[in-house]
Amino acid sequence: MSSMLFHLAFPTHDIASAKRFYVEGLGCTLGRESKRAVTFGLAGHQLVAHLTDEPQPQQGIYPRHFGLVFLSKRQWQEFADRAKSRGLQFYQQPRVRFPGTRIEHHTYFLQDPSQNLLEFKHYTHESAIFGERDVPEVGDTGEP
Repeated sequence: MSSMLFHLAFPTHDIASAKRFYVEGLGCTLGRESKRAVTFGLAGHQLVAHLTDEPQPQQGIYPRHFGLVFLSKRQWQEFADRAKSRGLQFYQQPRVRFPGTRIEHHTYFLQDPSQNLLEFKHYTHESAIFGERDVPEVGDTGEP
């Protein structure tokens, strides 16, 4: 295990539906919970869903989403297949962004019951994860 873990807190309108989505749907581990929050383990990192009154949908995938970058395309596809077989809601179906470039990647977005967006992607060239600084594109053009 690394000496650091990533932590992300996000809103949920319903603790029970969050547990179903993240544990039963995505396969996260379940951590501590209270009446107002619940913790999950996702790929060794800590997620915390905090209860809010109403979901706050956004228009498009920006500015806020979170997820995983898979180093193996096979694992990326298996995760997509698992999401489909568990009936999770796809906000965007699997597709290829920036095809034929150094930042080409396969991606899909899921939407949790509180309308939070999660992106799961695999880069064709691993150097694009943190590198390829000479390529000016980050995200899709035309997305809010």
